[in-house]
Amino acid sequence: MNESVRSVLLVGVGGQGTIMASDILSAVMISAGFDVKKSEVHGMAQRGGCVSSHVRFGRKVYSPLAGRGDVSILVSFEKLETLRYLEYLKPDGKVIINNEEIYPPSVNLGEATYPDDAIDFIKKHFKDVKVVDATAMALRSGDKRMANTVILGVLSSYMDIEADLWEDVLKEHFPPKILEGNMNAFRLGRGV
Repeated sequence: MNESVRSVLLVGVGGQGTIMASDILSAVMISAGFDVKKSEVHGMAQRGGCVSSHVRFGRKVYSPLAGRGDVSILVSFEKLETLRYLEYLKPDGKVIINNEEIYPPSVNLGEATYPDDAIDFIKKHFKDVKVVDATAMALRSGDKRMANTVILGVLSSYMDIEADLWEDVLKEHFPPKILEGNMNAFRLGRGV
């Protein structure tokens, strides 16, 4: 087991399944034998506000929060949210972005514009950026709400944890009615 503590920061907008994804990631890391600490901020999640969740794992973890410049992988369920949290990423960190735009109230009210160059900006500053159309992939699995599971599949390909362990944890988190679709979504993401 690696002795160092690693941090993954998951960010999104309320309703995208960011917290569920961080719960699953935490359960996977615990099943893999790591000490895990998790912290989440719901913000105004029920109104489409920002949601973030720090997941830290290693031999022994003392703090649930990663500091600025400490995050190994930034997982973003919405493009603009990626920009909000870039300062937490290590210089050699990895970025996974769902290519979805959810306009904040200021954009909807015409007080601001949604940045059309967010991906280009991120790619200019970080080498390892993977942009995924997780919503379209989730629709292929049967429901756009499975986009978070697609993103977990992508994330799993960056982690040194067997796919079977991930799938065992998914089986524990989803009821039979939606399990097959989520397993398909996970596998689609893992194959990206």
